[in-house]
Amino acid sequence: MRIALDATYSLDPQPSGIAIYSRELLSGLSQKYTQDQFLFCYRAKQRIRAPRSGQGNVRLRLLHPLFSTFSADVFHGLNQRVDWRPGKKVVSTFHDLFVITGEYSSREFRERFTKQAKRAARNSDLIIAVSEFTANQVSSLLAVDRSRIRVVPHGVRQPSSDAVVQREPIILFVGALQIRKNVARLVEAFERLPDEGRHWRLVLAGAQSGYQARGILERIERSACRERIRLTGYVSGAELAGLYSRASIFVLPSLDEGFGIPVLEAMAHGAPVVTSNRSALVEVAGEAAILVDPYSVDELASALVRLIQDPDLRGKLSDLGRARARSYTWERAVEATYSIYRELLNGM
Repeated sequence: MRIALDATYSLDPQPSGIAIYSRELLSGLSQKYTQDQFLFCYRAKQRIRAPRSGQGNVRLRLLHPLFSTFSADVFHGLNQRVDWRPGKKVVSTFHDLFVITGEYSSREFRERFTKQAKRAARNSDLIIAVSEFTANQVSSLLAVDRSRIRVVPHGVRQPSSDAVVQREPIILFVGALQIRKNVARLVEAFERLPDEGRHWRLVLAGAQSGYQARGILERIERSACRERIRLTGYVSGAELAGLYSRASIFVLPSLDEGFGIPVLEAMAHGAPVVTSNRSALVEVAGEAAILVDPYSVDELASALVRLIQDPDLRGKLSDLGRARARSYTWERAVEATYSIYRELLNGM
């Protein structure tokens, strides 16, 4: 097979969900299926700085409707964007549609995103959704027949070190500061901790440039617990692994997620998880986390108090989380994705 993939998003200098997914797919596919040829395609601005590949079955190409000269059996849009049909068969990955469903972005961005998503759905023979939740949204919001959608969950890398790190009284949140991540309610829940929780710290790890981040930062500055709240900004993979290993509680009270990679990352490192009882977070966390109504500060605070007061519960969730994280692998995602390419071509 000759497989072209939109590699544009893999070049993000501060990689998070979609960039991580892109990198794992690009490297995993090309290294496992050496009999096939892979075209890593970049839009004009990114093509200039795209790194050369040392693999003999990988070529770099320009992704442009007028100037692209490659041909491919399958083209895969890795981030719900397919502006035209660059391959004989086309598949696109949809990560989430929260931009369409909530006030999580500007009106201008919402309109542009919606047009792009509808175009990608029309131009795709099959669609990969990263969760059942996202698959159902693609079907209902974009009028895509469910028979054209395949669910392939993300994976997670297991920690490379076996070193035992002492847990600290840290409640860790990972994600960009934006209204969808529900950080203001998390801060309020943290403020409600009883006296026995006064030595605990809240660490907010992630970029501080998300939608409506200014209001969130102002809320943090007004907090009576400001001296126990740490804002790290974006952190590298190694720094993030250290935070996961040291934290005694991980919390992601997001209002909407198409998947939720940080939940699996925290579980892989043995951090007990508190997350939302809605969107894709329910299917990702399963029974290995405490699920709460993200709109209820009381429920969120109660969950934090339970874990602070009950080290046995923290240990139980740690064990359950590690086991659950082991069932999500990038190798499985790569194999499932390749099977979809074969399905498309076998139907020709």
